[in-house]
Amino acid sequence: MTARGIVVAAPRSGSGKTTVTLGLLAALRRRGIAVGAAKAGPDYIDAAFHAAATGAASVNLDSWAMPPALLDALAGEAAGAADLLVVEGVMGLFDGIAGPPGRSGTTADLAARFRLPVLLVVDIAGQSQTAAAVVRGLATHDKAVRIAGVVLNRVGSERHRALVADAIAALGMPVFGAVPRDAALAMPERHLGLVQASEHADLAARLDRLAAMTERHLDLDAIMAAAAPLAVAASDPVAALPPPGQRIALAADAAFSFAYPHVLAGWRRAGAEIVLFSPLADEPPPAGCDVCWLPGGYPELHAGMLAAAHRFRDGLRRFAQGRPVHGECGGYMVLGEGLEDAAGGRHEMTGLLGHTTGFAQRKLHLGYRGARLSADGPLGPAGSAIRGHEFHYSALIAPGNDASFAELADAQGHRLGAAGGRRGHVTGTFFHAIAKGGADD
Repeated sequence: MTARGIVVAAPRSGSGKTTVTLGLLAALRRRGIAVGAAKAGPDYIDAAFHAAATGAASVNLDSWAMPPALLDALAGEAAGAADLLVVEGVMGLFDGIAGPPGRSGTTADLAARFRLPVLLVVDIAGQSQTAAAVVRGLATHDKAVRIAGVVLNRVGSERHRALVADAIAALGMPVFGAVPRDAALAMPERHLGLVQASEHADLAARLDRLAAMTERHLDLDAIMAAAAPLAVAASDPVAALPPPGQRIALAADAAFSFAYPHVLAGWRRAGAEIVLFSPLADEPPPAGCDVCWLPGGYPELHAGMLAAAHRFRDGLRRFAQGRPVHGECGGYMVLGEGLEDAAGGRHEMTGLLGHTTGFAQRKLHLGYRGARLSADGPLGPAGSAIRGHEFHYSALIAPGNDASFAELADAQGHRLGAAGGRRGHVTGTFFHAIAKGGADD
C-alpha cells in the first residue's frame, strides 16, 4: 500500500470538518493530485459531496458496524486509485459508543487502525488561548492517535488568530492555517443534515470557492507532508451484505438517494445487476428484475408527487405480487398506507404495508442498531444478524398489524423490541443496513 492518508477531525460536531474536507479535496484536485475520500460513520450526504469534489465515489468506514476485514478492504480500495486519501471524521474525535477497543464507531478508531495522522479543525469562535488547552487534551488523550496539526476555523481577526496560534504553537503543535468567519462558506442544511449535493445547481461554484479559500488560508504543502502511509494489508474484497437478487430494481432520485456505495459495489462484485428507476418520474420497477429495493431519502419532501405517481404505485403493487420488495427508512414510509407531512396533510402511499408515518410531531431517532431478522427476506435468512443504524425524524402514527421485520437492539445490546413490517413479499424498516453482523450480535 503506497497511498498516503490523513484524517480530518474536530473536538465536536459543527466545527467545520466538512468545509475543510471539501476545500482540501477540491484544492488538491486542482493541483492534479489523485485524491480519494472516505467518511467515518453512517453518513450518506457528506460522502456525496466528497464524490462531487473528487470525481470519484467516496466510501463509508464504520468501526462499529463493519467487521475489521471489511474496514480494511474498503480502505484499501479507496486508497488504491489515490495518491492521497482524506478521511472526514464524525462528531468529535473520540465520540462514539461504549464498545470494545477499536469497535466504538469513533473517528479515533480509524486513525489508530490505519495509523493515519489527524488534522484537527478547531472552531475558535468565542474563545482564544483556551483552544490550546483543548488541543493539548486531545493530543494526549490516546497515544495511538497522533494529531499532526491544527486548522483554526471561524477566526474573527488577525489578533484573534495570533492569540490562538501562538498558544497552540507553544505546545509544539503546528498550525496549518486559519479560516476566517464567512457565512458564504456554509452549506445549507435541513433536518437530516446538509441539503444533498445533487440539489445544488451551483455546486461546482461552491466547490471552487472552497478550493480558493483553502489555497488562500491553509498550507497545503504542509498538510500533504503531514500525511502518512495507510497501514492496510492487501486483502480480498469482502461482501458487506449479500445481494437480495440477481437483477435488482433500485429506486434512485431526489426522494430515494440513501444507498451506501459499499453495499451497491458489493452486490455488483457478487454478480448482481442494478437497474435504476425513478418513482418521482412515475416509473415502475423495471421489467425483468427479481427484487425491488427502495432506499431511504426524503420522500416527505415529495409526498404529493409520490401520491400522484400512479404508474409507479400500480407497478410496484404488481411487482410485489410475486417478487420481493424491501424499503429502508424513507422507502419503508412509502410502503405504508399514508404519509403525513409537517403541516399535517395526509398523502396516500402504496399501501403494501399497513403503517402510517408522519412529521407533524417530529422526534429524532438516532443510533446504531443490531438487527436479528424475523423471517427469510432480501437481507438474508431468518435469524441473520445485521448491523446498521437509524436516523429519522418521522414517527409511526399508526403501526398497522403486519408481522415484524426484525428484532432490534442498540449498540450495547439492549433490546429495543420488534420493528418494521412484512406482508407477503414486502418488507420494510426504518433500519439502514450497513453490514452483516457476527455470531455474537
